[in-house]
Amino acid sequence: MNYQKITQEVRIIAKEVALFIKSQQQLIKSNDIESKGNHDFVTYVDKTAEQKIIEGLEKIIPNSGFIAEEGTSTKVGTTYNWIIDPLDGTTNFIHGISPFAISIALQENDKTVLGVIHEISLDECFYAWEDGKAYLNDKEIAVSKQNNLSKSLIATGFPYYDYSKTNDFLTTLEYFMRETSGVRRLGSAATDLAYVAAGRFESFFEYSLRPWDVAAGAFIVEKAGGIVCDFSGGNNYIFGKEIIASCKPLSNQIFNVVNKNLANKN
Repeated sequence: MNYQKITQEVRIIAKEVALFIKSQQQLIKSNDIESKGNHDFVTYVDKTAEQKIIEGLEKIIPNSGFIAEEGTSTKVGTTYNWIIDPLDGTTNFIHGISPFAISIALQENDKTVLGVIHEISLDECFYAWEDGKAYLNDKEIAVSKQNNLSKSLIATGFPYYDYSKTNDFLTTLEYFMRETSGVRRLGSAATDLAYVAAGRFESFFEYSLRPWDVAAGAFIVEKAGGIVCDFSGGNNYIFGKEIIASCKPLSNQIFNVVNKNLANKN
């Protein structure tokens, strides 16, 4: 399987769908917005974008399956499965603010082998493939080399449906507010991870995430030289609903803080 070639084909699909999404932003009306749950919204744009992505990906690997946020296909592949978020940052999109992104990952026998994140507002495409490097718009990228926590910039996401760890999360947040250059919450986990890969953030952590939020981004961070794990230091960050992604020099420091406060202790 030529992962590099497939990645380039996925980039084309993501670009085309990104243009569709951007064209619809000024057309969204309040009655186009549906609620899937508390603070969890979807529009016809999400659903149509997902359909377009799936149609394109089926042509690349005809017998592949899909783990897609809006459930427009529930087909399961025996070897290859795509993990798709057609519009990560729907709330931002609805409100006319950035960022919002398309996230596409491919797994072969449950191992991620490529990832593509297209941040739509800035037209930035972050991508990587197995046995390759990480790139942004054809230029190689790498995680930050910062080794001083006080000079680092940390990204996170606020809980929006699971508030069971709110107090522990706020304790963690306060630590990073005091000990780093700042904390950012952009509203798109895929973009946060892409920015870690590009060295814009030193780290990103969040819980209550879904596979389509993180699969592509986690892979790109690793190919950019970063460290990715769950809150316990394991590798269950795609389906385990929690993730820490960091540059290497600060990975242990950041992990220790998040692990102490947010890991499930048995």
